[in-house]
Amino acid sequence: MSYLNDPNISKAALVIVGNEILSGRTRDANTQHIGDALNKRGLALVEVRVVPDVEEKVVEAVNALRAQLDYVFTTGGIGPTHDDITAACIAKAFGLEIEENAEAVRILEEYYGADEFTPARRTMTQMPIGAALIPNPVSGAPGFVVENVFVMAGVPRIMQAMFDHVIHDHLKPGSAVQSKTISCGLPESSVAEGLADIQKDFETVDIGSYPQFKNGNIGLSVVLRAVDEAQLAAAATRVEALISDLERQA
Repeated sequence: MSYLNDPNISKAALVIVGNEILSGRTRDANTQHIGDALNKRGLALVEVRVVPDVEEKVVEAVNALRAQLDYVFTTGGIGPTHDDITAACIAKAFGLEIEENAEAVRILEEYYGADEFTPARRTMTQMPIGAALIPNPVSGAPGFVVENVFVMAGVPRIMQAMFDHVIHDHLKPGSAVQSKTISCGLPESSVAEGLADIQKDFETVDIGSYPQFKNGNIGLSVVLRAVDEAQLAAAATRVEALISDLERQA
């Protein structure tokens, strides 16, 4: 059993909304931040989906994931333009009406001032009825949460500021996942059989091998992850012994 299947570890998914990600015009910079932060908090990011700015695709992804997992995060699509449809999609996913959030209006009026609080900016206060706000200390416009779905901006600096609030104020921490990396110069094929045997003996430890080719040299990193530190240490000892034996034979 992988630690990802442990019922005591809360699991999350990320839905990235935006044609610009799918087209390659914009590089996703949020997945690594979210995954790393969750891992340190003792939670696991188990799935990431990238969906276009198409209502049925967003609704489908959110409804599928929120029913299966403890938390769902969305990034992108909550700005002031016509293609920012995430708020309306979340409302539809939950069967809720959408309206101006009075607290969001107050926040943006104060942030921009009466003269700069334009109709376009006012659209960013449209949220599902009953949504709770996620503060945005970077650019003012808040995200929001409905049940276990957290809706955040796509711009990395803004998303990270929102997520800092979410992870500390909304998510229940679990047992931190520990990791150990063992590097060597062996080809991946040479360790495959031995790693498979070790994996069978340590079902609660995830063991992954990641080959690399740098400066004309073959390299390999074996990464072990687990909640149980004793199991992690024991598995790592076995991997180190396997690699040492293979290096002596090479």
